[in-house]
Amino acid sequence: MTSRERVLAALAHREPDRVPIDFSGHRSSGIAALVYPKLRARLGLPPRPIRVYDLPQQLAVVDEDVLDRFRVDTLELGRGFALGEEDWKAWELPDGSPCRIPAWIRMEKSEAGWVVRSEKGTVLAQMPPGVLYLEQTYWPFLAAGEDLDGIARAFAESMWTGVASPPGPVSDEALRAGALRLRAHTDRAVIGLFGGNLLECGEFLYRIDEFLLMLAAEPLRVHAFLDKLVELHLANLERFLRLVGDCIDVIVFGDDLGMQTGPMISPAMYREYFKPRHSLLWNRAKELAGVKVMLHCCGGVRELLPDMIEAGLDAINPVQITCRGMDAAGLKRDFGRDITFWGGGCDTRDVLSRGTPQEVADHVRRQIEIMAPGGGFVFQQVHNILANVPPDNIIAMFDAAHQAGAYAGVPN
Repeated sequence: MTSRERVLAALAHREPDRVPIDFSGHRSSGIAALVYPKLRARLGLPPRPIRVYDLPQQLAVVDEDVLDRFRVDTLELGRGFALGEEDWKAWELPDGSPCRIPAWIRMEKSEAGWVVRSEKGTVLAQMPPGVLYLEQTYWPFLAAGEDLDGIARAFAESMWTGVASPPGPVSDEALRAGALRLRAHTDRAVIGLFGGNLLECGEFLYRIDEFLLMLAAEPLRVHAFLDKLVELHLANLERFLRLVGDCIDVIVFGDDLGMQTGPMISPAMYREYFKPRHSLLWNRAKELAGVKVMLHCCGGVRELLPDMIEAGLDAINPVQITCRGMDAAGLKRDFGRDITFWGGGCDTRDVLSRGTPQEVADHVRRQIEIMAPGGGFVFQQVHNILANVPPDNIIAMFDAAHQAGAYAGVPN
């Protein structure tokens, strides 16, 4: 099978020749820029310039030689863009290592460390000394007042929506040309990151605590906001899939709905506010293009899965197996025929960061034994590989995933 065929088979709940592997196919399956050069060195690969494409999370562009070494089956649409030297500018990582960031990002040094400004000059985020990631500092609707007709403008003033990753700010023509070029030059499954966040957009604009209070106390206000938000998302979805729909295999939406202890909201609240709007967005995506719909959703969300499946969800990541209710065996037993688990292949919280390479490999093999039968599984570690993970553990994880991932009767 080609990589694309392998991923599509798994999404169709058919057993491919081996378990598909995702690494950096989207912005929650990547690797911290601080550890990426160490991984390259441990693999015996030559040094490459470190390109930090996702600034808030400090994620590195994973080069083709690493993808080949780990037999990765996925590729983010953004890898078809920002390919020239003029698209990047010099910066430095928290440890002082030189790197490059997208040229359009407005970074500057201040007394409080690094800050990011919007085009209007607003400080959107900061990275104080000793901090490894950007912290949001400005919430437009909290600071400047609610403007439901100005949500698109407010997005430019919020860290998670205003600090663009590649493709970045490109014209329709450039987006179309880059997508076509990428599709023509890879047999990997191409993943298009759309977003379409609902709960999180409220948190981005109002601040988390304020928006959660609104959900409980001001339902009419929330519905009015979400109606305007979905109207904007639908218009953006039409444009996005008109330009790249025939070049991608999976479209990724986002909404972190879970915590370590379970859902952030009740199933009843999900059904009232989010399920009908998720259904509208997800099914519209499938009408516009031949794509599978994946939701990035952290935390324990077992109680919400039946409604998400009913709303039209095809796959969920990162499958945070250390959260309450998210044990792999139970998820596979109860939902494995109806949804693809894109993740849950390796616990990043404890095993990947603190275990030995052998413990990592053993853990990965157990997870694959549980999750792989019948298809409906794409191997990914639980969220991004963070800066403190030993390179030997990363290698052990991906090598074990490949070795353990062959289906019965299929040579690996």
